[in-house]
Amino acid sequence: MSDVLESKTASITTQRVLIEGRVQGVGYRAWVNANARKRGISGWVRNLSDGAVEALFSGPADVVEQLIQACWEGPLASRVLNVTAAPSRDRVEAGFTQRPTI
Repeated sequence: MSDVLESKTASITTQRVLIEGRVQGVGYRAWVNANARKRGISGWVRNLSDGAVEALFSGPADVVEQLIQACWEGPLASRVLNVTAAPSRDRVEAGFTQRPTI
């Protein structure tokens, strides 16, 4: 039984994601929020003062990777130029939220 628990825990990942391009003023945060919730991902999304969007995704590794790949598409009005992801050790509360711009 403990092997099963370890296996499930080992498959959880947390990734900090930076999305650059025309991603503010086009509903990008709302799009990320809806897609993260649909997939059962925990974390948050916020605008950065430099025009980028930053997000923290935590959940099963394969589902987090699917959401990171989906970030290349975004909502219809967006134009994504770059998506970068890096592992994070940040603590993540259950659920997904939109945070204020920093």
